[in-house]
Amino acid sequence: MTKLTTADLSIGYDKKIVVKDITVEVPEGQITSLIGPNGSGKSTLLKALARILEPAQGEVLINDENVQRLDTKAVAQKIASLSQTSNPVNGLTVEEIVSHGRFPYQKGFSGLKEHDHQLIQWALEATNLQGLKERTLTTLSGGQQQRVWIAMALAQDTDILILDEPITFLDPAHQLEILELLQEINRQGKTILMTIHDLNHASRFSDYLLGMKKGELIFQGSPKEIFTADKLLNLFDIQATFATFPDTDKPLVVAYDLVKEH
Repeated sequence: MTKLTTADLSIGYDKKIVVKDITVEVPEGQITSLIGPNGSGKSTLLKALARILEPAQGEVLINDENVQRLDTKAVAQKIASLSQTSNPVNGLTVEEIVSHGRFPYQKGFSGLKEHDHQLIQWALEATNLQGLKERTLTTLSGGQQQRVWIAMALAQDTDILILDEPITFLDPAHQLEILELLQEINRQGKTILMTIHDLNHASRFSDYLLGMKKGELIFQGSPKEIFTADKLLNLFDIQATFATFPDTDKPLVVAYDLVKEH
């Protein structure tokens, strides 16, 4: 397992700090969802964790080593990261895109080895893309395309998978398809950290929650600990009514009202 932590982490753009003093340990082998209002710094935090952004202060640590002191490929062998929007790809097949996940392990022009091909095939099978591997990305549905990017991250064979809003713009069926896939990947031993807007998806599919508001981490804990009237009022300015998901003790938000002053 790979341990991912932060210590007094602050992140900014153009000398303006947008994420302040965050110290957190991402639970190993669990699904952690980052929730909070738009503009609260969730995506910025994920970029720092994935070494895309350099901290203004503090540290991001992989197994107690500062990621800024590690080689880029060394980080990519520990953490796979998917942003909200992936770069457009023209002409490449699904299998070719997924094979890019093996780039951190390539040396010079040595090409893919048998172990690389095995991991690519495993990633295609895990995401149910074997029958689509010869298709180009633009011929696929939104949910299928998202599975391709997840497969590429899986082929990277990291302990940690970071995803920024992996179900945004997908219809309800495809949202569940991706979340159930991530749940299955997690059962295979991967640590998953993602941002998510749908509160009930966050509760249902997460083991742990991080709540951010105005660049600060204001609470963390299990869905049962976090999905309370007081905490959601503090985080979103809403008054929520709860039930419980069938066959589980996880909270279900059945309705909520906007609270303008509290």
